[in-house]
Amino acid sequence: MGYLGCMASLSLFFHDGALQQGTEIPLAEDTARHVVQVLRMQPGHKLELTDGKGHLATASVARAEKKKCSVLVEAVNYFEPAQPQLHMAIAFTKNASRNEWLLEKATEMGIRTIIPLVAARTEREKIRYDRWNNILVSAMMQSQQYHLPELKEAMPFKHITEQYRNVEQKVLAHCIDSRERKRIADVILPHKETLILIGPEGDFTDEEVALCEAAGFAAMSMGTNRLRTETAAMAACAYFNMINHAE
Repeated sequence: MGYLGCMASLSLFFHDGALQQGTEIPLAEDTARHVVQVLRMQPGHKLELTDGKGHLATASVARAEKKKCSVLVEAVNYFEPAQPQLHMAIAFTKNASRNEWLLEKATEMGIRTIIPLVAARTEREKIRYDRWNNILVSAMMQSQQYHLPELKEAMPFKHITEQYRNVEQKVLAHCIDSRERKRIADVILPHKETLILIGPEGDFTDEEVALCEAAGFAAMSMGTNRLRTETAAMAACAYFNMINHAE
C-alpha cells in the first residue's frame, strides 16, 4: 500500500504476508503498479518490504509486467518493537477527517494499540476498519517503522479494563472539576507500559470515571483549556513519546 521515497536508500513497501529468505512472492496489485509503472523498476532492481510485524526484507524484482510484479526475497531482518508500549482507547467523534488525522499522527509517534472506545457519549460507533488500517499502513511507512499499530474492534469500558488490567500504568483524561485530577507529568511516568483512555467531546460521565478509578486508573488533567478529543489524544501520545523516546 505505502511507498517511502527520498528518505530511504531503497524504496520501501508494505507486504501483507510472510517474508521468508529465498522465496519469490507476488506483490499486491497497487504495489506492483507503483513498482513497474511509476518507478519503472526492472528485473534485478532492489527494494525493501515490511510486513508490519517487525520484519524488514531486502528483495530484488524477479518479474515485472504492467499490473503484475514478483520479487525474490534476499534477506530478512527482525526489529523488536520500541519499549515501553503505548495503548490508547479513544471515543472517536463523527468528524472523519479529524479521526483520520489522529490515526496518522499517533502512528507516526509509535503507538502500539488503538482501541475505539464505546462510552456513554460516544458519537461514532461504526468504524471503517479497511480505510483506517490503510491510513495506519501509510503512516507506518512514512515514518520508517516496521511495526503496524493494532487497530482493535470497538470495546466498552468493561472489556477494556478487563483485557488491559495487567498494564503497569493506566490513565484516563477527563474534565470533571468535582473529581480529583493530577497533572499529566505526575501521572504518565517514563519506562512503563501505558494505557490511556480519551473520552468523547461530551466527556466521560461521573460513573465512568468512578468505574475506571476503581479498576486502578489514575485521572489526569490535560490543562486549563478544554481540548477536542483528537487534540487531547495527540497531546498525550506526544508527551509519552517525548519522555520515552526523545534522543
